[in-house]
Amino acid sequence: MCGIAGIVSEQSVPNLERNVNNMIEVLQNRGPDDFGVWTGCEHKVSIGHRRLSILDASIAGHQPMISPSGRFVIVFNGEIYNHSDLRKRLNSHDNNILWKGHSDTETLLSCFDNLGVVETLKSTVGMFAFALWDIKKQKLILSVDRFGEKPLYYGYHAGMLVFASELKAIRTLPGFSVNIDLDALSIYLRKLCVPKPKCILNDFVKMPAGSWIEISFESIKKKIFPKPKQYWSALEQAMIGEKDLLVFESEKEAVDQLDFLLKQSIRGQMLSDVPVGAFLSGGIDSSTIAAVMQSESNSPIETFSIGFNEMGYNEAQYANQVAKHLKTNHTEVYLDSKDALSIIPNLPEIYDEPFADSSQIPTFLLSKITKRKVTVALSGDGGDEIFGGYNRYFIAGGLWKQMALLPTPVRNIISSSIHSISPSSWDRIYSLIKSLIPKNRRIELIGDKLYKSASILTCDNESKLYDRLTQLSYPPDFVLGERYINKFDIKSYTSQNPVAQMMILDTLGYLSDDILTKVDRAAMANSLESRMPLLDHRIFEFAWKLPHNYKIRNGTGKWLLRQLLYRYVPKNLVERPKMGFGIPVDDWLRGPLKEWSGDLLATSRLKEEGYFNTKYVQKMWDEHQAKKRNWGSNLWAVLMFEAWLNNVKK
Repeated sequence: MCGIAGIVSEQSVPNLERNVNNMIEVLQNRGPDDFGVWTGCEHKVSIGHRRLSILDASIAGHQPMISPSGRFVIVFNGEIYNHSDLRKRLNSHDNNILWKGHSDTETLLSCFDNLGVVETLKSTVGMFAFALWDIKKQKLILSVDRFGEKPLYYGYHAGMLVFASELKAIRTLPGFSVNIDLDALSIYLRKLCVPKPKCILNDFVKMPAGSWIEISFESIKKKIFPKPKQYWSALEQAMIGEKDLLVFESEKEAVDQLDFLLKQSIRGQMLSDVPVGAFLSGGIDSSTIAAVMQSESNSPIETFSIGFNEMGYNEAQYANQVAKHLKTNHTEVYLDSKDALSIIPNLPEIYDEPFADSSQIPTFLLSKITKRKVTVALSGDGGDEIFGGYNRYFIAGGLWKQMALLPTPVRNIISSSIHSISPSSWDRIYSLIKSLIPKNRRIELIGDKLYKSASILTCDNESKLYDRLTQLSYPPDFVLGERYINKFDIKSYTSQNPVAQMMILDTLGYLSDDILTKVDRAAMANSLESRMPLLDHRIFEFAWKLPHNYKIRNGTGKWLLRQLLYRYVPKNLVERPKMGFGIPVDDWLRGPLKEWSGDLLATSRLKEEGYFNTKYVQKMWDEHQAKKRNWGSNLWAVLMFEAWLNNVKK
């Protein structure tokens, strides 16, 4: 795992190599072991690399690396898990390749020489982002893996095309100024992340998953962003899969196939010249990964979990039980709120773009603890989206059926009636009958919850219901000057199953933009490489060919994944209600974070910046402090933007 950056200009650039050196220097956490810069075309092109050595730590793995033909120069971030198979493929064609080492970067370059860029991309199994300079054609090629596990930003600055793994590298360039994309800001507030291809900064974008682009000097002269080309599409594969469903002679056959695919994926991802371990929460996904890893290892694997007893979140006890059964070498650390709070000042630097999924904090702490023993950690991310694990998949279908029984005008009237009474008045009404309700069924902030339910009632189709369940809402002019809210167009997806629609939307959005960003930045801030076996594209393609009841059955998700896990771990050790990985932001904003938050949300400060309607921000703050409404998530999103903005303007 590494950090990459570079500059391409149609004209020679003074101090070009020094600027790229400065760019990669701030990416040291992504690659603390080695660095290098290549400059060519009479100081028009320079690409740099920071290296975290995983495969072939020798000089043979040093980057930037030139292909055997001398045509290509690459800076590569990631891992190609099937690179040994690719080498065999090349050798079988009698290409007389003289390998200098055993790094996957060297394999990739030989593939470009012999197979071409697109065929190579289609042949890889891995996670990556790379920049490839074609010396012959004098063109820059940028690409990322199928799910967008690895980040790559690119755009124009001072007439030059610049790219980097993180924005902080781009911000080192002379004369750089922060220019906020208001539409990206608006989307971020609702989704808690900035979705691809958007970037929080104007003139910059992020490379979409499964795509590549080719940029010429002519494009740079005209400041054109070539349209990314897809070499693999999760949406297309989902559509293909639903039209070609698998038929099994028995349920055991289906479990056997998944077992084979997951073992194949994990064997490839355990390939490393440094210690490898696994995150273990004790849930279905991480337990399955750890179980299969252990079955593939001749010695106890390293597993890691953290617990937060005082914050009401603790899966460590369950992870410990699974680890004991699997006989892993388990590390379990209990932390308190002080440990979590101490990370908050560092979040803007760690995430480098506004990011407000509060599970970012425990994810960082888990990565920090894991790095003490290993350099690579496998995780269970992707299981919920691919095999149908989120609670909303079970809620939305039934909820829509119930809502559809009432005509839309009737639902609008009910919604308007609820909104005609203030949340605090609903709370007072509820307090009159609260004593008659059993304690375990009482609801806090009933007015707040009624208002949210009322907004759901106005949805007139399942797509809008999905948006309401997965996004925060704000008044239309909350961001000053915003023009539109970007929505993913899925009209071409024709599934009649609303759950399938939600699963693919989650894969294309929430998984790629939120979860993968969260894990990548948290891990790389600790110089830890994270790998996700369930995101092997062969598993994804298999999962979308499964009949629906192999994913969700009798109101329970991940049915097939569970059956596989039961082969390794007793059912009673892993079956329990799904838990999140969040923190009590709502309470912290009224307690230990109140002063910090108040300073960042000061009306005078917000007015001077001019991004938010201060009237709404103040209203949210006051209502939250008075416990009239729960605006914790909304305020946290604003705060993470303000903290980031404060950091980049230092």
